[in-house]
This record gives sequence, C-alpha cells and structure tokens, in this order.
Amino acid sequence: MIRTILSLLGIFLLWFGTVPIILAQETSILITQEQLEWGEKIANKAFEATQKGDFNQAETYWTQLIERFPKNPAVWSNRGSTRVSQNQLDKAISDFNKAVELAPNESASYLNRGTVLERQGKYQEAIINYNRVLEITPNDAMAYNNRGNAQGALGNWEQALKDYQTAVNIDPDFTLAKANVALVLYQLRNTEEALNQMKNIIRKYPMFPDTRAALTAILWELGKQGEAESNWVATVGMDSRYQDLDWVTNVRRWPPRMITALDKFLDLK
Repeated sequence: MIRTILSLLGIFLLWFGTVPIILAQETSILITQEQLEWGEKIANKAFEATQKGDFNQAETYWTQLIERFPKNPAVWSNRGSTRVSQNQLDKAISDFNKAVELAPNESASYLNRGTVLERQGKYQEAIINYNRVLEITPNDAMAYNNRGNAQGALGNWEQALKDYQTAVNIDPDFTLAKANVALVLYQLRNTEEALNQMKNIIRKYPMFPDTRAALTAILWELGKQGEAESNWVATVGMDSRYQDLDWVTNVRRWPPRMITALDKFLDLK
C-alpha cells in the first residue's frame, strides 16, 4: 500500500536562551504502509529516549530514520536537536543546514539553527536566521524573543526590548518574554517599571524562579532586605542555579546591570 509519509514530529526542550522547539515537517516521498509503520515506531523510540535524557540513543534512532528517509527535513532537524543536547554544536548546525536545504520555506529549522548560533556566540548570524523565521511566520513569538536575546548580547538593548515586547504582544502568556522585558527595563535604568512588572509576573506565576531571583537583587539594592530574603528562599528552593553567577551570566544571560545587582546580593550573602 502506497501513501505519503506525514510529518515526523520531534520535540526538543532547552531551558532559557534556548527555549522549546517543536518541529513538524511534511514530505512528498511515497512509501509503503510497512515503511511508514517502521518509521513511526523508530520516531516514537527517539521521543522516549529524549524524554529520558538519553540523547545519544535518540541520536541513533534519528540517524536510522535519516538513512531510510534522507529527504525528510524533520528527521535531520530532530537529530540536530539531540546533538545540541550533547553540545555537538557543529554537527547540529550541519543537520539544521540539511533540513533548511530540504525545506527552505519551513521556519523551524531556522529557529533551531539560530539558537545554536547564539550558543556559539555568533549573534549576527543568529539574527539573520530569526529574521528568516519572521519572514516565513511573522507572528512567531519565539523568534522575536530569541532575536531579543541576540540583540541584547550585542548590547542593542532598545532593540531587544522591542523584540521582547512584540513577543509578549503576540503571546500574552509567554512568561519568559515577559521576564525578559522586565530585565531589560532594569538594564535601561527604568527601575520602577521593571520592579512593577516583576511583581506582576510573580503574582500570576509564583513558581517562576527567574523573576523571583531578579526581584531579590532589585529589592536588596533598594534596601528592602526582608522582601529580598523571602524571594531568595523561594528562588533557590525552585532552582539552585541562580546561586551560580557564571550560569546566570553565560547560560541564562541576564543583562549586565541585573547581573551586577545579583552579584552584590550574593557577595553580602
């Protein structure tokens, strides 16, 4: 029985700076029912391995699918995602390049590739990829948020703020983009508005550690030690990584003024 292979769905999650990526692609390759069932079985195994954190095994499954379905851009992009998780960034870029070659008008691989280029410190190249995403899908909130990340890394804070705010306008429930708006407002020395927005985020999302950590630093700087301590206890109870200034600087990539405020708090602690 001949039928067209439908999209092989892959999900890859990165925490901050690099955020959730969902890829669904369609190809016109005709395959048999047996081949389709085999492909779906292997894809499901790849998803299961990813969920368990066994990215090496997931990569093996995606490689099997690439060997069987080399013209399907989804399998290339998903293998690229598993390689990102193993910090094989050049190999991941190669896979995303192939996915883009096979499906130049699909936005997900550009988004994936931009995220990796950011991790490599290639911010201008990342922006080019995010711009391409927005040409294809103009209302992609993640692309705006990620472009804001890259603009911030280049010190273009006004442009970063515009991108983050656009992401929030598109998706009002995009908590990370809201947090980024508040962080950049503080970077631009609009402390009162930054503080108000952070408090609003905490009211709606009390279990969001990023904003609680930032709020801690600002409150401490304003001399509100009691409130700062309370927020800090909640922060480290949810995510201890905020005690590591290197992680906040190089992985989460807070703006420099916000990092300085947190550093002062941690020094006094």
